[in-house]
Amino acid sequence: MHIHVVSQNETLNNIAQSYNVSVDELIRTNEIPNPNDLVAGQTIVIPITGSFYYVQPGDSLWSISQRVGIPYQELARINGISVNQTLSVGQRLYIPPRPKTDAEFNAYVEPRGTSVSPALENDARRVAPYLTYLAPFSFQALRNGSLREPPLNTLPAIARENNVVLMMVITNLENGAFSDELGRILLNDQEIQTRFLDNIVRVANQYGFGDIHFDFEYLRPEDREAYNQFLRRAKARFTQQGWLLSTALAPKTRADQPGRWYEAHDYSAHGEIADFVVLMTYEWGYSGGPAMAVSPIGPVRRVIEYAISEMPSSKVMMGQNLYGYDWTLPFVQGSTARAVSPQQAIEIAARYNVSILYDYNAQAPHFNYTDENGRRHEVWFEDARSIQAKFDLVKELNLRGMSYWKLGLSFPQNWLLISDNFNVRKRT
Repeated sequence: MHIHVVSQNETLNNIAQSYNVSVDELIRTNEIPNPNDLVAGQTIVIPITGSFYYVQPGDSLWSISQRVGIPYQELARINGISVNQTLSVGQRLYIPPRPKTDAEFNAYVEPRGTSVSPALENDARRVAPYLTYLAPFSFQALRNGSLREPPLNTLPAIARENNVVLMMVITNLENGAFSDELGRILLNDQEIQTRFLDNIVRVANQYGFGDIHFDFEYLRPEDREAYNQFLRRAKARFTQQGWLLSTALAPKTRADQPGRWYEAHDYSAHGEIADFVVLMTYEWGYSGGPAMAVSPIGPVRRVIEYAISEMPSSKVMMGQNLYGYDWTLPFVQGSTARAVSPQQAIEIAARYNVSILYDYNAQAPHFNYTDENGRRHEVWFEDARSIQAKFDLVKELNLRGMSYWKLGLSFPQNWLLISDNFNVRKRT
């Protein structure tokens, strides 16, 4: 597949003709929200075999071959040109598809209220073919070792029908926040811990969960080793059932990183005990902070490179946001940005007739606009280019795969590009 970046005044007709595809196919595959009003900088995934490269100033056949991983002689042959030919800026070269790699994909889904909304169920059903795991968020541990269950509705059936492992996400959430006191009780009171594990086994068997996933956050630093010992005990218990054990880890770049979110998460121990981990490599730009990319690729890379220094890369899943944020400017401490899907971000840019820019350092799209009330806004989100950059990192570092937070935010280009880059591993 090819990622096309819309130029000023381009139309879908122009784009479709240049790639010999139909307008209807472009609209359908990309679910384009603004087909009659494209904006400069918007990306469109062209559903073709292979891709195209447009020659840039300073390029040579050899430098392009290094970039795309194809011998320059083969690149010349495929494009019907001489190996000695001088390339013209803007010249289009065809790049054949590269071999796909195997990878696993997880998506969290967070029902609200007492049932799973039809929209969430439909989203889970639509993307399940691209998933290895589906993770309802969350079973909340209670201080007596019991569990508060989230609504599941048809999610277990959707997982079964699509050969997807149902992931049982268990958190130390209490009254809407992660509780270190709840964590202290579960990790240190052996009687309650035994009851807790008994309840996990009972519920997991009831619903057919195949992976037990602990997302314990903001634990006390002094409970670091207690958490490790609990995971060892849980792993032994779950292995008897034939289940996997996984954990969510705060995005650290060194073992002794200070801060309440980080100190009780022992990368080395989790890498030894768990079958795999999910790194929460997002929220650098977050709803309560100043405007910036949610998952800039530099910080993401640094976290992953630290992680794979402590554990096998085959145990690491990169966390990835399926959303962006719309901040009102100037940023004021205490204000909250609005979450937007990639599709919504494009619609906003079209509505206010502003171009989408791309930060190559962060590998993320963004734009500014002024609303009807004269308030200035800054939007950072994800597009085909940004997710392809993350897929390239997954392949470069030989990671297990990627884990998405969270379903319900439309990003059709992500799923298109999964199928172009990877063979999705199914475990059941």
